[in-house]
Amino acid sequence: MADPVPSTDAAALNAHLVDGLVRHGAIRSPRIEAAFRAVPRHLFLPGVPLDEVYRDEAIPTKRRDGVPISSSSQPAAMATMLEQLGVEPGHRVLEIGAGTGYNAALLAHLDGPAGEVVTVDLDEDIVVAARAHLAAAGFGPDRVRVVLGDGGEGFAERAPYDRIELTVGAWDIAPAWSDQLAPGGLLLLPIWLRGAQKTVAFGRPTDGSGALLESVSVTDCAFMRLRGAFAGPEAFLALDETGTVTLGLDDRNLIAPAAARALLDAPGPAAPTGVAIRPRDLWQGLALWLGLREPGFCGLHVDGDAAAAMGAGLFTMGAGHRWTVGLLDPTAPACCLLVAGDRAQDGPERAEDHLIALAIRPHGDATVLRDRLAAHVRAWDAAGRPGSDGMRIRVSSLADAAAPGADEIVLAKRWTRLVVSFGASSPDR
Repeated sequence: MADPVPSTDAAALNAHLVDGLVRHGAIRSPRIEAAFRAVPRHLFLPGVPLDEVYRDEAIPTKRRDGVPISSSSQPAAMATMLEQLGVEPGHRVLEIGAGTGYNAALLAHLDGPAGEVVTVDLDEDIVVAARAHLAAAGFGPDRVRVVLGDGGEGFAERAPYDRIELTVGAWDIAPAWSDQLAPGGLLLLPIWLRGAQKTVAFGRPTDGSGALLESVSVTDCAFMRLRGAFAGPEAFLALDETGTVTLGLDDRNLIAPAAARALLDAPGPAAPTGVAIRPRDLWQGLALWLGLREPGFCGLHVDGDAAAAMGAGLFTMGAGHRWTVGLLDPTAPACCLLVAGDRAQDGPERAEDHLIALAIRPHGDATVLRDRLAAHVRAWDAAGRPGSDGMRIRVSSLADAAAPGADEIVLAKRWTRLVVSFGASSPDR
């Protein structure tokens, strides 16, 4: 249950929000706490009711075809990323995805008068609004430069940067981001690993491996995707006119929306897997395990009124939103989704801490696909339920043909080769 809101006063609401971020561990350092207390979020969301502004929730600010394409990110996610980024006074910082300008203001507070922040966005209306919001908050162009452009190109004019942060999800690491990073700098981005987005801080390797970048820290996240010439092939297919039912795929051409909806509208009986999970295990670990190993990985998201109609067995993610993951084989055609069965064990009061028996719901001619999905679930469980903890990513050029180690998985992207491995984990079962 969300903490009660103390009043309708902006200062009190902001203090209450920040107190919660500190208490729940999203904010861990005094400097980031001070930045959140000093920069009022409502100045970047004019016209939005204060009680909505100061909830720990993302607020969509622009939609296209019913799908959000820009937003003010969830404050907890922003704080987590800023903790990873480690901006210091005097740093030169590049942000990809200006949004409302709120995150750029936090960056400017952190790097101080001696620092510099450049934030880039693809849409002119977003750029104009971000400039106005920043000016209202006291951050003029001498503190934050808002640039109209494709973030995939970075902003070479002010390079190199001590820190580069993407506040949009990327499918790959564009060459400009690595090229414009200063020695000793950090690149932080939500990157799609096929199965899950992970916010990864990358630095230059120091071991002489020849890699372009290597991960320093990894956390879980959910961000809108990068648009423009540097967008990836992954997509959310809208399966209804309102965009409340979407199917997430690594390749938007894998199946037509009408064919996907026809499959999902014909469910078969769910079969138990023999594995029980907490809902967060699906997001933090099992989805990633599946995606790294299966090109046919998919994610189903159902919002609003549609959740009541076709959300049976799906997992709750925020008010009015349900989701799950599974495998899709358009040649069968077949789809299998992981769904919640009965509660497997009584637990604490919070629903997210309950152990739930995991089941597989088939759609179409799904016998082979169901067996494959069940085998993956059991293998993930037997491997210790790996997730973000202990995860490592090495980034090299596509020309690097080195064979992966026994415990490594290679994802070939457009410009880079990502080598993913996992260390020992201690999952909370």
